[in-house]
Amino acid sequence: MNTKALPRISTIFILLAAVCLAISLFVPIWQIELNAPQYPEGLALQIWASKIAGDVDIINGLNHYIGMKTLHTKDFIEFTILPYIISAYVVLFLVVAWRRTKKLLNIACAAFILFGVVAMVDFWIWEYNYGHNLDPNAAIKVPGMAYQPPLIGFKQLLNFGAYSIPHIGGWLFVAAGILLLAAMVVARPASKPKLPKNIVAILTLIVVTALSSCGTKGPERVNLNKDACEYCRMTISDGRFAGEIITKKGRVHKFDDIACLLNFEKAQEQSSVKARYVSDFLKNDELIQAAPAWYVATSGIKSPMNGNVAAFASKEAAEAHAAQWKATVETWEQLAHKMNHPHDNPESHHH
Repeated sequence: MNTKALPRISTIFILLAAVCLAISLFVPIWQIELNAPQYPEGLALQIWASKIAGDVDIINGLNHYIGMKTLHTKDFIEFTILPYIISAYVVLFLVVAWRRTKKLLNIACAAFILFGVVAMVDFWIWEYNYGHNLDPNAAIKVPGMAYQPPLIGFKQLLNFGAYSIPHIGGWLFVAAGILLLAAMVVARPASKPKLPKNIVAILTLIVVTALSSCGTKGPERVNLNKDACEYCRMTISDGRFAGEIITKKGRVHKFDDIACLLNFEKAQEQSSVKARYVSDFLKNDELIQAAPAWYVATSGIKSPMNGNVAAFASKEAAEAHAAQWKATVETWEQLAHKMNHPHDNPESHHH
């Protein structure tokens, strides 16, 4: 019966859904990424509940040339009302958890689904107008060309590849919807439905997984004999010397030699690097953080691009191999300075 109190598990799911929506107010909900050869790091347009963020100024500059409207938060009524709408759903979910009636749960679930449909339709209409209503006096005109970004997924727009994907807040919305549906399933009028005992842990894991994307992304596995070095373009074949850089925009750059990693980073903006990883020389294709690792540079080893540097997770392992090769152990800072400023070193790093 609708008047029967919801099970405690349903109440927990509803509270978790409310938490997901509350957090979505403070993180990006959606992201449109633009990739092109002239922008190796790509451009990103982030849509929050209350604003547009990301590389807005650069994208607006490009829009001006092809006749698209420039983007400004103040031009969208949605950014004024959306925080209030999301907050209202948070309150609604809390009321449902407090009252614990199936009728209120059904109303909340239906209202949330309706909100999702309306939001996506509104987003599509905005994208359509954004890509089709072009300035006829634009500097660059391509007859019959429209620049509507994809609602979700990939689309090629001239020399730009556009990706439209949920960001952290978007996945939190998905998690909230799943939690609401789970609450309804648990509360269905069958006689004590049989659900796994660890169902709470499973659905909580969904929420934690969505939230974990806020943190630092770990290294991406290097596919030997398949991935190419970002700097020298050679295929990465020796897992003992590989390296990886992850930028603040989440781009992953892989290298076949620590020398290539350092040369690539030297040509980039230092502030764009979020994390660096190098292969543990002893474990072949296992990436470790570059900063706390220990290094031995010597002609006694031959790396793919003659950087001739081996990285070790422990100082003891590095010292043992340094003694074998009659070389010295260095920190990341020492190695990076020596390889980036070879003329500052009276002695070669080869021994």
